[in-house]
Amino acid sequence: MNWKKISRTVLVVFIISLGLFIYYRFFWVFADGTKAGVLNTIQEKGYLFKTYEGELIQSGFKTNVQSNEFLFSVTDPKISEVLQQNSGREVNLHYRKYLGALPWRGMQQYIVDSIYEIRGVEKKSGLSPTIEK
Repeated sequence: MNWKKISRTVLVVFIISLGLFIYYRFFWVFADGTKAGVLNTIQEKGYLFKTYEGELIQSGFKTNVQSNEFLFSVTDPKISEVLQQNSGREVNLHYRKYLGALPWRGMQQYIVDSIYEIRGVEKKSGLSPTIEK
């Protein structure tokens, strides 16, 4: 056998395997679902890539003192803006879970891509002044 053919074949197999691994690790959706809870925080942070990171406190009875937190990233600025305006309210979010995080997509494996419901939204926005007579 020719060593040139063998080394070329090994290189092609390695590149294809690396491409499949990167796709599986960072771009293939591992899980798809919803989470509900109280939106604790949503913020834009990062050194080089500014991403929107959030934290949801899930309700439920636990035997320990720790709360059940759901850490997530948001890629869409419109969704992040809506979440920032509704911090502290109960929300129902749709997410996708990837096996690895990418710096430009966010710090978390969970990426929120839509909002199903925001509970506790009143018809009026802002404060209404009281007039004393």
